[in-house]
Amino acid sequence: MKITAADTIVTSPGRNFVTLRITTEDGLTGLGDGTLNGRELAVGSYLSDHVAPLLIGRDAARIEDTWQYLYRGAYWRRGPVTMAAVAAVDTALWDIKAKAAGMPLYQLLGGASRTGALAYGHASGRDVPEILDSVRAQLAQGFRALRIQSGIPGLDSVYGVAASGAGSGGYDDDPARRSADGPPRPVEEVWDTRAYLRHVPRVFEAVRAEFGPELPLLHDGHHRMTPIQAARLGKDLEPYDLFWLEDATPAEDPTALRLVRQHTTTPLAIGEVFNSPHDYGVLLSERLIDYVRSAVTHVGGVTAMRKLLDLAALYGIRSGIHGPTDISPVGMAAALHLDLAVHNFGIQEYTKHSARTLEVFRTSYRFGEGLLHPSDQPGLGVELDETAAARFPYAPAYLPVNRLRDGTVHDW
Repeated sequence: MKITAADTIVTSPGRNFVTLRITTEDGLTGLGDGTLNGRELAVGSYLSDHVAPLLIGRDAARIEDTWQYLYRGAYWRRGPVTMAAVAAVDTALWDIKAKAAGMPLYQLLGGASRTGALAYGHASGRDVPEILDSVRAQLAQGFRALRIQSGIPGLDSVYGVAASGAGSGGYDDDPARRSADGPPRPVEEVWDTRAYLRHVPRVFEAVRAEFGPELPLLHDGHHRMTPIQAARLGKDLEPYDLFWLEDATPAEDPTALRLVRQHTTTPLAIGEVFNSPHDYGVLLSERLIDYVRSAVTHVGGVTAMRKLLDLAALYGIRSGIHGPTDISPVGMAAALHLDLAVHNFGIQEYTKHSARTLEVFRTSYRFGEGLLHPSDQPGLGVELDETAAARFPYAPAYLPVNRLRDGTVHDW
């Protein structure tokens, strides 16, 4: 199966997406997600200018060899742009291989290990009453696990909460901003960690009081705490039995998690900003986390994610694959096939894509009774409508930047 074409499609049906479509001489096509929020054109150029010319004439069936060829052959390894591009190629090749075999991807990965993937939804609000209403709405949609995020008293807006301007009362499922006028720049938000640390335990106390002890609850710290602050929050949240505390402290220094682990039994998840399985060495070998949070799109594709999860399984660490709306339906489908196949599945993040996004990406995976089910169609089970994609040209958009009250740039 010689590769005859590798085309990059950048489209913005509400959010920006980068998709690679590989075509073989047999007429088979495969899709890969290369979206990198706020840096989409960098990945698009990397694919079109540097990767696509290398693929023409290669055997599409040689997935591992192609992964190593792109990763090692460029000399400059890793980095978010490179790994998103490698992921796009890798996922597209797996899509082709599964189509050629006439089976869904999860069958090629060893078959199903479960009937479906437990998914968590997102509940948030500017205050506790709004949060409780948001939880009720998410439960009504069928979710059986929820991430809880809250506005903070004294702060006008908080990343991921709809009060930041994208909606009213629920989860802000598109926190990337487009400038109304002038050059595109990130929105800047003020942050106060001490106010956050005081407020969040009260939120979880209220949610547990209203909905009881059985509902799995998660929380994302968005890297905004020092290790000792993260340790304090983890300990303060222990009475509320979290499923996990995510990204409690900046991920660049994995040894920081040692201090957090010493002070709390709250399960920890981290990794959505990682771009290589190599980033997890210390975290896995010292059992400093409980869940791997990378996205298939950002860690190097199906090949890299499967290896990472197999390694994590040796240490009793489970998956929690990143799945916001800036992961395209192609990337989400790849995650779901892995979720179904791997033994050490934990939970899957799921945010429903917009109607406009689903005009471009025709999906066949489904959600019901709290579980996600990948398609049984051959391949990933996602197709791209290029005519629809052309109706939504790229538009610059960026996640917000956080500043402390003294003006210092802080993690988001």
